[in-house]
Formats: sequence, structure tokens, C-alpha cells
Amino acid sequence: MTINPILPLLRLLQLASPSLPVGAYSYSQGLEWAVEDGLVTDEITVQRWISASLRQATAKLDGPILVRMHEGWQAGNLKSVRYWNDFILACRETRELQAEDQHLGMALGKVLEGLEIDWTRRWGMAECSFAAPYSLAAVEWRLSIDMMLSGYLWGRLENQVLTAMKLMPLGQRAGQRMLFELAKPIPAYIEKIVRLQDHEIGGSLPLLAIASSRHETQYSRLFRS
Repeated sequence: MTINPILPLLRLLQLASPSLPVGAYSYSQGLEWAVEDGLVTDEITVQRWISASLRQATAKLDGPILVRMHEGWQAGNLKSVRYWNDFILACRETRELQAEDQHLGMALGKVLEGLEIDWTRRWGMAECSFAAPYSLAAVEWRLSIDMMLSGYLWGRLENQVLTAMKLMPLGQRAGQRMLFELAKPIPAYIEKIVRLQDHEIGGSLPLLAIASSRHETQYSRLFRS
């Protein structure tokens, strides 16, 4: 069956949209504590925080695992997909980050059930990371690996900027400036992601882990723990 080349782009926009009902907006990934503690105070420090997270964590862990899951789904190798699912969950450095990943993954799986993808039959009822159903949707909707990674990285970036705008007196224009600047290195990140070998996968930001763990017991918070 011939697929109109515009349709995969439209599917990508849907998958990366903040209107996707998975609850990503309810998590701050430690940013709320960083604001509370005074580590992040303005547009510049927000950009530094998000840039470091995207570069050192998402691009070095989530990105290459998404590539391997995409290849696994395409080859019908569920064992490989499950291996990388367990790997990424094990790499989440706090209980909060692991619970977030599992919640988003299960929520996306339910969404896909209504979008002509039989997630439950393929995966079962086991817990999953967000990357598992995301990569399956990319395969089913004919998204290239570059398109999939672009959507995933953009989604993480946009969610963090929106989080900062809720926590701090940052206007809409500041949010757009941050999105514009923070998106610039994404093509370079993707080039590196697709070249990473298995033994190179993994990224860690100790301060992000500390921020997340302290957010779990933060007295007053807007975002879910």
C-alpha cells in the first residue's frame, strides 16, 4: 500500500504533541526542586539546566535505546525490545524518575490501543518504559529513526520549558526563545546517537539525580512525585 509521505510527518506531530494524553505535563524531572533551591533562577540558568539534561542524559541513554527498540520492532525481535526496556528502566537513577517512565509508558500504550496499534497483544501487561510504545508507534507509522528521535528529543525539551514557565516568571516570548535556542543542537545529537555502540550507552547527571530524589520529599510542589 502506498503511503503519502506527508502522513508520517503528521503522525510524528501527533506523537510529539503536548496534547498527547499521557500526563508528561505533571512531571518536572527535578526542575521544580532546582528552582526551589535557587539553582535555576532565570532564562539563562533554565537553558543551562535543560541543555545539560538533554545532552548528557536523554541523548546518551534514551536516544540510542530508542534506535535499538525501533530496530527490534522492525525485525520482530521482542526479546531485544524487552532487554532494552529493562535496561533503560534500570538506568533511571531515582524512584521518582523510574515511576515517571513507567507511568508514561503505560499511558502511551493505552493511547495507542485507540490508534490502530494493538499494544496489549504485542507487549502484554508487563511494565514498560515510555520508549517501548513510542518506538513501536514510530515503526507502525513509518517514521524514520531520525524523525522518531527528533520527536522524542523535542518532546522532552518542550515539556521542560513548559515546566519552567509554570514555576518561574517567564513569559511566552522567553519560552519561545528557549525552545528556539535549545533545539539548535538536536540534529548534531541525532548524528551522534545513531553512531553509538552498545557499550557507549548511558548517561548520568548526579545533580539531576539529587534534584529528583529531593523533589520526592519536597514540602510544597506543583509537579508529581
